[in-house]
Order: sequence, then C-alpha cells, then structure tokens
Amino acid sequence: MERISDAEAAVMMVLWDHNPLTAQDVADRVPATRDWSANTVRTLLARLVAKKAVAHEADGRRYLYRPLIARGDYVAGESQRLIDRFFGGRLTPLVAHLAERDSLGADQIAEIQALLKDLKP
Repeated sequence: MERISDAEAAVMMVLWDHNPLTAQDVADRVPATRDWSANTVRTLLARLVAKKAVAHEADGRRYLYRPLIARGDYVAGESQRLIDRFFGGRLTPLVAHLAERDSLGADQIAEIQALLKDLKP
C-alpha cells in the first residue's frame, strides 16, 4: 500500500471511528483545528480511494466512504517504519531513547515492566 500522508491519516481516523460516511460527514468530524473545507476533504478522500485505503459506493448523488485497511494494521506499519528508520529495526534503542530523554514517567515504566513480564515465556 502507498504511504498515507498526515492529512490523509486524519481522514482515516474519522473513518475508523465512524463509517460509512459521506464526504460532508467526514468534513464535519475532522478536528476543527484543521480548518478544512468539504472540498479539501473530498480531495483527500479521492487520494485515499486511489491508494486503495478507502472504498466508496454511490448512495444517490453522493458517495459513502469506508476504510479498507484496519487501524491496527496501519499503526503497526507506521510503528515499524519509525523503528526501522531511526533505530535500525530494533525496539530496544527506541525505549532507551525515550528513557534517556525523560519521556517515560513512573506509570509508563510500570506499564512497560508489566508488559515485559507478561511476554516472558
């Protein structure tokens, strides 16, 4: 699948939460901070359809849009790209980086420890 831009991801977030939706429905649900017109949303939806990330079907004079990729699959792919790009495909350097930058609070460290404990064979 072709890479999804940040703007397209904002549209996908809406569709993952609610679907099927019309372009206007998506425009109404995109965060107001984006300040996008319905035409901008239609353009982004057209790009997502071309990338086969979103399907559309006619509903009278309008189209209804729904995601073709699952949120979890998208997040997994983007996470792996980040790890590959900046940390040589290894998770440990990412966690070390976050710890070194004081980005992990005590609660987050406890969550990671619990997760690792559950993963042990």
